[in-house]
Amino acid sequence: MALDERAFFNEKPETRPGRFTCPKCRRANDYSIRWVRRLKKDRLPPGANDADRAKFAKLRDYILRLDDEVVCRTCGKKFEIPSQQSMVFLDQLAGLPNDDELDREIAEASGETDKPADAPKKPDLPARFRQNSSNWK
Repeated sequence: MALDERAFFNEKPETRPGRFTCPKCRRANDYSIRWVRRLKKDRLPPGANDADRAKFAKLRDYILRLDDEVVCRTCGKKFEIPSQQSMVFLDQLAGLPNDDELDREIAEASGETDKPADAPKKPDLPARFRQNSSNWK
């Protein structure tokens, strides 16, 4: 008889912060989202057959989101978490940038960051591009 998937994993509940925007009041807040971390056991459970051995060899650690909805802290309306991922493999999660790095990269890309003094200065635009529109013919 085939074993249940839970026999291959150790489960550990955890909460992770998430920042979501309410679709009704359009306010962004931080919420605690419940997840279950499933870590692959180091050994195959007793009573496993050949199909279970093949399945166990392919398994990876992952986290599974338990909360699908949150209640807005401003207006009190319940809304769905706007995410496609309710399950994330831990090896994928380790490669994701953290929020601070992501905010810094977005600020740099949009040009909102302060440039250091030793940064190279951009060349001035030619005069033909600096004329105001009243001089156009």
